[in-house]
Amino acid sequence: MASESGDSNMDREMILADFQACTGIDNIAEAITLLELNNWDLVAAINGVIPQENGILQSNFSNEASQSSMYGPPSQSEAADAAAGGSIPPPSSSSSSSSPPSSSTSASCPSISSSRRIVERQPRMLNFRVEYRQRTVELVLEEGSTVGEIKQILETELGIPVSKMQLKGWKSGDVSDSPDREGIPPRGFEHSCQTVLRSLHLPKNNSLYVLTPEISATASTSKNSALEESLNQNFLLVISHREAQRDYSLNFPGSRTIQEVKRNVSDLTNIPVRHQQWEGWPASATDDSMTLAVSGISYPCHHLSVCRRSSPANSQEPTEECADVHMVSDSEGDDFEDPSEFGVDDSEMFGMGASTCRKAPMMPENSENEADALLHFTAEFSSRYGEAHPMFFIGSLEAASQEAFYGKARDRKLLAIYLHNDDSVLSNVFCSQMMCADSIVSYLSQNFITWAWDVTKEANKARLLTMCTRHFGSVVTQTIRTYKTDQFPLLLIVMGKRTSNEVLNVIQGNTTVDELMMRLMGAMEIFTAQQQEDIKDEDEREARETVKREQDEAYRLSLEADRKKREAQEREEAEQVRQEQMRKEQEEEKEAIRLSLEQALPPEPDEDSAEQISKLRIRTPSGEFLERRFQGSCKLQVLFDFVASKGYPFEGFKLLTTFPRRNITQLEPGSTLLEAKLFPQETLFLEAKE
Repeated sequence: MASESGDSNMDREMILADFQACTGIDNIAEAITLLELNNWDLVAAINGVIPQENGILQSNFSNEASQSSMYGPPSQSEAADAAAGGSIPPPSSSSSSSSPPSSSTSASCPSISSSRRIVERQPRMLNFRVEYRQRTVELVLEEGSTVGEIKQILETELGIPVSKMQLKGWKSGDVSDSPDREGIPPRGFEHSCQTVLRSLHLPKNNSLYVLTPEISATASTSKNSALEESLNQNFLLVISHREAQRDYSLNFPGSRTIQEVKRNVSDLTNIPVRHQQWEGWPASATDDSMTLAVSGISYPCHHLSVCRRSSPANSQEPTEECADVHMVSDSEGDDFEDPSEFGVDDSEMFGMGASTCRKAPMMPENSENEADALLHFTAEFSSRYGEAHPMFFIGSLEAASQEAFYGKARDRKLLAIYLHNDDSVLSNVFCSQMMCADSIVSYLSQNFITWAWDVTKEANKARLLTMCTRHFGSVVTQTIRTYKTDQFPLLLIVMGKRTSNEVLNVIQGNTTVDELMMRLMGAMEIFTAQQQEDIKDEDEREARETVKREQDEAYRLSLEADRKKREAQEREEAEQVRQEQMRKEQEEEKEAIRLSLEQALPPEPDEDSAEQISKLRIRTPSGEFLERRFQGSCKLQVLFDFVASKGYPFEGFKLLTTFPRRNITQLEPGSTLLEAKLFPQETLFLEAKE
């Protein structure tokens, strides 16, 4: 027994070594698990790992097993030649160390090299669609590749160092425990570079996000990668408006041009670009079309100051003033722009006084209908920032909450409340760069109900606070009140719960696309976990309700059957009573008729009467005989009435003679007994009519 157990363990070690050599699975625990699932059947286990090549692998193993039994295992020289020719790879160190080559190994897996050739002929390919900001990269890799190979390809395509790159969106894997800059562990799955894609059991098509939350200004190895990195950096411009004695802190990506910065400052200060006088730009910033990354400004913070150029004297004639302005415009060239594009009217452009007329508000003040206000907001947002923006819900906040929270658990979504404020210096940057980014638009559209409101006007802000108090409570209202104008716009992420709605996150305007995406994904993970519980509870509740409905229906059907049975029984009893009553009435009627007929019969004549007497003897169906004397001149009707008075009415019985057989009831009732030849005596019998 001990020798048999030892042989069995030895065979399993050989099967394990052959299975690892055939499939390339280095993890011994994973290999043993797969073999145990197939009862240590080597061929079945390999076919389970490589399902697309079952038929080929099975036939090769069967054919080469027979050849191996006839000719023995392949020689080491043949295996080396095959490896050198590229048809099979050399065996891994783990396989060679765990199981040395022997004849029994060849018998257990007679065609290791053949199976390797089959695996490598048609490897399973995986498709990856990787999104990074405004770019999308399509990748196709073998299942045996690693996560590090994906990052290396993305480093070449996107110019992002692997050490600064995070891949999000995996269907499975290990959760990273490293906290972010705010001390909050990042949400989502992040695999190490050594992770093999096969171990993740991924589907054929996969979608990933590239996030670079901790990218720094470290120098790259090449000039192009350094430029690419600087374009992705955010520059903080501290701009001092000398006339208003106010400082603005603005975040701009390195890809923004100096001209775009000046236009944004024009919206803040009401100073047209052509009237702006700047101090603090470096000498290398010679062209307004230059990007901030190449302009030579300081990173990460640069200080500037702006004021209005002195305008032409108001005492000049309008025609002369216009001429002067046009000369200045010609000399300044590209600095001139259409004033209507930036909310500046003609009088301000030509120095005819400061104008307070700016671009149209996002939302009209004191709008009675919330749906109309949201339609105006959407139209104005599209006119300012383009059509590529999140789809805003048109309707009240209550309707948006109903749409997001109170449907089927599988159909529920998060509610994203976007609060806009035109007086904030961050509004234009946040809307154009964050809310209109393709990845943000796509993610919000798929997973959120997005509702928007403009709080620039105090009346609209007060109305919003009233709505929030009614739907979310005073805590949310107080939270919105605490934010200052420069901290807007805000994006509130709200999740519906059983008892009350909960604000998961409040995202301020001073953020980046990567941080915004990470926060949205983090909120989505919390919501998904809650949604799974809600779906489970809802399914259990529906199952209970289904059982209860079935029980109620069965009980109803039982009551209905009992009711019908009872009604049928009552009808039957009523019918019996009615039939009995009818029978009694018919009997009483028959008895009354019989008595009347009996009383109407003429008296029976005596035997010694001088008149002609006919003596009739009538046999009834029961065998009894009725005897009576009738006068010969008596009508047949009298005979019929006599028979009816005895309970045999004319309608139900016929009266017959014996010989010759005649039916007396067919004769004329007015005929006499003599005419019917029933004289002097006759025997008749009664028979029921059919």
